[in-house]
Amino acid sequence: MDWQAHRREAHKLGRTQEHLKQLVYGGNDGIVTTFAIVAGFAGAAADGVAQVGGLAVLVFGLANLFADAVSMGLGEFLSLRSQHDLYRARRQSELEEIANDPDHERMELFEILRQRGIPAGEADTAAGILSRHPDIMADLMMTYEFGMSHPEEDNPLISGLSTFLSFVVFGAIPLTPYFLLPPDDRTFLFSVAATGLALVSLGLLRWNATGERLWRSVGETVLVGLICALVAFAVGWIVAG
Repeated sequence: MDWQAHRREAHKLGRTQEHLKQLVYGGNDGIVTTFAIVAGFAGAAADGVAQVGGLAVLVFGLANLFADAVSMGLGEFLSLRSQHDLYRARRQSELEEIANDPDHERMELFEILRQRGIPAGEADTAAGILSRHPDIMADLMMTYEFGMSHPEEDNPLISGLSTFLSFVVFGAIPLTPYFLLPPDDRTFLFSVAATGLALVSLGLLRWNATGERLWRSVGETVLVGLICALVAFAVGWIVAG
């Protein structure tokens, strides 16, 4: 059975859910990182110490946007590749332990099952059956002993690309007013509003994918962005002053 297709058709799990981690992680970091540039410049210019033009904001903002997007995309790619390599190595080691010391591994599986609420007699029976199927036993041990899920359906390339695109798309929003308007206090306020809208949109995306309470999904996303923006503005103001 194609379990990926089954999840999409029977359980309505689409690509948004599959790549939610990358979308939220990349999108939130893109918004916060790019707005940090805008807020930092605004803070520096607050008392007239540093008059920064819109071109400078765009140059620094875009350079930071794409550099960080590439860095995060490649980081996600390498991270998943490393997880795949670690999982395969650890699973092969577990298979060798099952082959070399089956009684010990069977006892470990028995304890795992018993600690999860299966009565001792049934846990012993299940462990005995599973010990005759090393591949399935190894998969269970990887999940419950090492806390590692099977990475087979996690494509490092797709995950890295999802992180990159989410970072760029959401991260470009705080800069949009500086493409359209002259750099003044009003443009900064438009950037603040655009950033808030981007954070709300990301929160709604999270809410739509997870089904969590709306206020929590949106509120947490906006709060994280707000804290980072205030820190960036404060640092710019302190350095300039």
